[in-house]
Amino acid sequence: MNRTVDVGTSFLASTLRAGSGMWATPVARQPEKLLELYEFEACPFCRKVREGLSIMDLDAMVYPCPKGGTRYRPEVIRRGGKSQFPYLVDPNTRREMYESQDILDYMAKEYRGKVPLLLAMGPLTALSSSLASVARIGRGRQAIPSRAPEKPLELWSFEASPFCRIVREVLCNLEMPYHLHNVAAGSPKRAEFVARSGKMMVPYLADPNTSTEMFESADIVAYLLRTYAL
Repeated sequence: MNRTVDVGTSFLASTLRAGSGMWATPVARQPEKLLELYEFEACPFCRKVREGLSIMDLDAMVYPCPKGGTRYRPEVIRRGGKSQFPYLVDPNTRREMYESQDILDYMAKEYRGKVPLLLAMGPLTALSSSLASVARIGRGRQAIPSRAPEKPLELWSFEASPFCRIVREVLCNLEMPYHLHNVAAGSPKRAEFVARSGKMMVPYLADPNTSTEMFESADIVAYLLRTYAL
């Protein structure tokens, strides 16, 4: 996809969701162990959960499950009995669940947060999230052959960022597991991130398999495809 069109449609997707996931309202209690999310980027219901994670300032280990994927989709079927997304695993409470609204309600209750209005409008939320997927022309939907990394990658991101979305979509297409560090505006984790990276700019990718760390969505996408696509 042409870079201008790619960025433009990603901005449109954020606009259609009214910037949901741009600002953090941190939960009162952070989980000791990372939440685990099985999802795929183009799924409108998965988007709701990712927005919730960003707003509640919760990190997660993301296991991308694009259509045609063979790396993590079978694990969801094994654990839950069906190929449905999103699927949340909380190792802190041993809770596992489907259904985006149930997941949002659970995270808010368990970690003393609040489900934002934009994520609690039922059919309207589902419609605008679906339109955001349409705007991206199927990006982050289908698996492409890739080499699995020995160690998960790390991505500093927030859901509403158009440039972060472009990187997450490619991570999803490649079925690359990654530790998602949410650093939306208002997140107290931003100070720690700046101390590491030198500036407040996302996306920022760290690959422990190659000791590579980098900014810039176009450079990250090129790196991921060059390093892991078959």
